[in-house]
Amino acid sequence: MKSVAIIGAGPYGLAAAAHLRAAGVPSRSFGRTMEYWREHMPAQMKLRSIVEASHISDPGKSFSLDRYTALRGRPLPDPIPIEDFIAYGEWFQQQAAPDVDPRRVAQVSAADGGFRLRLEDGEHVTSDRVVVAAGLAPFPHIAPELRELPPELLSHSSAHQRFDAFAGRRVLVVGGRQSALESAALLSEASAEVEVVIRAPEIRWLAPGAMKQRSELLHRILYPPSDVGPPGLNWLVFFPRAWQQLPPRQRRWVAARCIRPAAAGWLRDRLAPARMTLSRRIRAVAAGDATVRVALDDGSERTVDHVVAATGFRVDAARYEFLGRDLLTDLRLVDGYPMLGAGFESSIPGLHFLGAPSAASFGPIMRFVAGTRYTGPALARAVATR
Repeated sequence: MKSVAIIGAGPYGLAAAAHLRAAGVPSRSFGRTMEYWREHMPAQMKLRSIVEASHISDPGKSFSLDRYTALRGRPLPDPIPIEDFIAYGEWFQQQAAPDVDPRRVAQVSAADGGFRLRLEDGEHVTSDRVVVAAGLAPFPHIAPELRELPPELLSHSSAHQRFDAFAGRRVLVVGGRQSALESAALLSEASAEVEVVIRAPEIRWLAPGAMKQRSELLHRILYPPSDVGPPGLNWLVFFPRAWQQLPPRQRRWVAARCIRPAAAGWLRDRLAPARMTLSRRIRAVAAGDATVRVALDDGSERTVDHVVAATGFRVDAARYEFLGRDLLTDLRLVDGYPMLGAGFESSIPGLHFLGAPSAASFGPIMRFVAGTRYTGPALARAVATR
């Protein structure tokens, strides 16, 4: 049986390890457990996804959130605080992949029909296959009109665990998604003076779980256990093989509809102290000694102490620094996404990509924890049968 190296120990890497282990495939995982969730998300944030959509997949459902909740002896709050989800991920790792190696992979290169991995301490290991489940860390997107600002005046929302340092300061948040509005709420609660600039004419508020409160049966009919996409499209993207049958143009339209800017309705009251500016774009910015002058497209201007860009992520697999040049030369990318076949295998035989980088090939559900439900079994099945 050929060996598999898994890069990453977040939800997708852990699900891959659990399913490969159950399939009898020798695998070895590298990375710090739930590192991105711990270091690149605010410590006080809550998950937008409902509990049913937040299970990390394992073959027997032995390590679900329900099982974790039962063992800890107290119910999970709804929405789920991030510290509870991180604790669940760590528990999952201890049960399903107890031998995760916390060292980072510094480089992956081709070697003798397989791969050679150099670890952060200089040790080398070889593997027949490599599964990249390394998350979003290299992909934060900053709008072009903001990129000239120095780092002391500009940051991406993923750079903050806490916002206490902004107490008493004027902060402009750019974006209309969950990350933008939750960052704005946390900034306000940290005593910052906050304004949010949003391109859309209105905020699309979500009410996750609202239908379930009214009718359990109707909820099960209308909503799959993924919480991705509006009714009608949500079942389509829940089954990646069905989504793949659509023509390319329709696939793109469906994906865009399923990840439209939106935020959970439970943020609305917490945003009362913040100023919300809708239907506006930033036209230009100018850095001063310790402030930023921001010009909007209606001709108005603001002077703030800091700008937080909560403008999402742009996947570009070439930005994974551990991928050697020899691999990047042969890796087929379209708009930064690796083109993947069965088992999430790329154009380089034996090299697989999971999570957000697989969304162009398997649909928008791969941007969410719920995507592990399909990914783990599909990866293990493909690797084991080969």
